[in-house]
Formats: sequence, structure tokens, C-alpha cells
Amino acid sequence: MDFFAQLPALPVVVPFVAAPLALLMPPGRMPWLWATLVSWVSFGLSLLLLEQVWINGPITYAMGGWAAPLGIIYYIDLANALVLSLVTGIAAVVFPYAYNSVRDEINHSQTPGFYTALLLCLAGLTGVTMTGDAFNVFVFLEVSSLATYTLVAMGAGRDRRALTAAFNYLVMGTIGATFFVIGIGLLYQATGTLNMLDLHERLAGQDNRLVKAAFAFIITGLGLKLAMLPLHLWLPPAYTYAPSAITAFLAATATKVAVYIMLRFLFTVFGFDFPFLRVALDFFLVLGIAGMFIASLAAVFQDDVKMLLAYSSVAQIGYMLLGISLGTVDGVAASLIHVVNHAFIKAALFMAVGIVVLRLGSHQLRAFQGLATRMPWTSWGIVVAGLSLVGVPATVGFVSKYALLSAVFAKGGTMEIIAGFLILASSLLAVVYMMRIIKVMLEPVPTEGPFARNIAAPPLMMRLMLWIMVGANIYFGLQAQPVIAIAQKAAATLLGVDSGEAF
Repeated sequence: MDFFAQLPALPVVVPFVAAPLALLMPPGRMPWLWATLVSWVSFGLSLLLLEQVWINGPITYAMGGWAAPLGIIYYIDLANALVLSLVTGIAAVVFPYAYNSVRDEINHSQTPGFYTALLLCLAGLTGVTMTGDAFNVFVFLEVSSLATYTLVAMGAGRDRRALTAAFNYLVMGTIGATFFVIGIGLLYQATGTLNMLDLHERLAGQDNRLVKAAFAFIITGLGLKLAMLPLHLWLPPAYTYAPSAITAFLAATATKVAVYIMLRFLFTVFGFDFPFLRVALDFFLVLGIAGMFIASLAAVFQDDVKMLLAYSSVAQIGYMLLGISLGTVDGVAASLIHVVNHAFIKAALFMAVGIVVLRLGSHQLRAFQGLATRMPWTSWGIVVAGLSLVGVPATVGFVSKYALLSAVFAKGGTMEIIAGFLILASSLLAVVYMMRIIKVMLEPVPTEGPFARNIAAPPLMMRLMLWIMVGANIYFGLQAQPVIAIAQKAAATLLGVDSGEAF
């Protein structure tokens, strides 16, 4: 059997098959080692797939040999190959990081179930990015979501509020999934197919109420999944009360996959010929700007660092929506660049917070007092990732904001020009909430209170994985061209137009 012929199936099959095996292992180190190995294998397979797509173009893989439109097809182009590599790459860093954090925050007997759910979450996210079948997007989204609800609830061992957060996430996620699957059903009723490329061909020229309703249901459902303001209320508590390793993984992957699916349905399934698309893009422009400011203002006033960073994530989704709203190759490319770069930023920040939780038992802002003295390497990690979030030159955050500003000013409309200045203004809010954290870290070590105690150095593995992500913030800030080139080509493929062409 030709390995490369079966390559498109493996990033999904490997974690799916590995997940139940983790459940059979004894609690402790073995499930972690197994999950870490699987994450590395998945990352390697994803890089091979990205290389194949870059060299040879899009790959179509028929599951079970059944050709489209009857069979289920995996369709891999540069857009989903990039997101797939991002998801598995984050997993390859967060999984090794997780061991000490999970041992501290999760009941020992639950560790096999924890890593089983984590592998299922990974498998679901990879499946979402690769499938070319609209209904399978729903199936894989639910696989990843059900695993995520379980993982968030496991944070109840440290904080009972994790149960409420998981329940709210479950309710909101189920509503989003219901809206999405209703939209898929309406599309099937209108076209008689679920294959995305086939859907695009059959939707050409259709402008009836059924298709418009399907579009509205799908966009609303995906808006809930990606925490688009004002559909974001599940995200801050879920990120805050989930186990630290889960927060780092989800913040860097789950919403990014949802942004990709939004792009895929907007431009691959519906496309420029769908009259209602322009209305949706204008709507995204307004919601993106609102998210940038409202969520950033909410972050400024948080005294829980995980909650602060969670609201920051909602704000950053606003930047991604703003890029999508432009309807140009440069705008969509800027969104894809920020999908990748924001994953690096938030993975680093939440991993650093996880180290603080391990040693001080809290993610409240006051726990960070004197951290620069007590944990200098972790503190520097927070500083570098925070500067990247703000958009300081030589970091990935600067690359993202420069690409977005360039796309906005290239579009040239009045609203777009205003949006460009609003991007700069909203960045100042990021300066404010990150400076709150840095200021507290630079204060003297407390001499009284719950955090006035000697602490051991953080585990080497956690520090190493943290600094891999911090290093990615610097490396891809200085060597940005590979990500930019892939994102530009991926955006042109998604939109089906030449670079620079607009809707």
C-alpha cells in the first residue's frame, strides 16, 4: 500500500485509533507518553501533507474508495493544510507540557480518561479541517466539542465553577451545532448534495429563501463556535476554569478551526456569486470592530489572568473577522496569518499561567506579585508573548497587524480606512491589560498572605515547551515570509481569484 496515497486519512485516523488505547492504560505516566507520541506522529504527518499540497496542489482522497458526490471526500488545499499543521503542532507542544499540570489539577484515577478525551478532541479538530463533506464537518465538530466539554468539566477538581462553565459551554455549543446542522439540512434540500465543491456548483445562481435561510443558520452556528461577539459568552468561563493545559490547547486551536470553517463556507461553498455574502461581510466588519473594543475593555478590568486572556481572545477574533470582511485575498490572508500567530501567542501566555497555577495554586492577578524574582524565565515568557500580543516589531503579533492594516488600507473604502485607525486604537487597550500583569510581576515578592511562601522551580519540561512557543513568537516574527506566502496562496485558493482581486 502506497503510504503517500493514504496520507490524507492518517492525521485523523491515528488519534482516533489511539484514543481508546489510552483509556486502557493504567493511570499516571503511560497515557501521557502515549498521547504525546501520537501528537508528534500527527504533527509529522501534517507537515508531510502540507509539503505535498505545496508542491503538487490540492489533494482529494475518497474514503473507502467511494468517489464524490456520493462518497465522503477529504479535500486538502493550502488553507486547511496550514490549519491542520497548526493544530497538530500546538498539540505536539501542549501534550508534553501537560504532564505535571495534569498531575496537579486532575484526579490521578482520571488521567487515562483525560488523555483519551484530549486525543478525541485532537482527532475531531483534524477531521473538521480536512473533510470536504459538509455534514462531516458537523460530525467532527461534535466529536471535538463533546470531548472538550468533558475536559473543561475535569477542572472541577480544583474549582467547582468548572462544572458550571462546562454546562454553559455545552448549552451554547449545542445551540450552535443545532443551527449549523439545520443549515446543512436546508442546503441538502436545496441542492441534493453534501460535498462542498459540488455544493458550490449547484448553488451558483440560486438566490431563494431556502438558501438564504441555510446561510443564516450556518453563519450563526459557526459564530457561536468561534465565539464571535456577542455569541462569545461561553468562552471566558470555559477558558478560565478548565485545566491549564486544556486552556492552552483550546485557546490556540478550537476557535482557529472554527474561523477556518467560516472561511470555507463563505468562500468555497457559497462564493462571490451568492448575493447575501456582501451583507454578511459588512456585518462581520461591524462585529469585528465591536469585538476588538468591547472584549478588550472587558479584559482591562479583570483580576483573574485567565479570564483577562480569555476576553483578549474574543478581541483577537474580532481582528480575524475584520480581515474576512474585506473580501479580498490580502484580507483573508491577513486573517489566516493571525489565526497562526495568535495561536502561538495565546499558547505561550496560557502555558505560562499554567506554570504559575502549578506553583502558586491560583491564576488571580495578585498571585503574580513578585513573579519576575521568583520565576524569571516564566516572567520573561509572559513579557515576550505579551509584547507579541500588542504587536511590537520582531514578533508575530506585529506581522499580523501589519498584514491586516495593509489589507485594510489597500481596500480603500471609507469604513475600511476608519477600521484601520481603530485597529491601532484597540492595540492600546492590549497595552493596558498586559501592562497590568507586567507591573504586578515587577512588584516585590509578598511577605504575607497566601502567596508569601517559598516555591520550587517549575518543571523543566513545562519551561521548555513554554519557551518553544515563545521562540515561535520571535522566530516567525523575524522569518515571517513562509507563513505569509502560504496564507496568500491559501487565500487565493479559497476565494478563487488572483491576489489583490476583491469582491
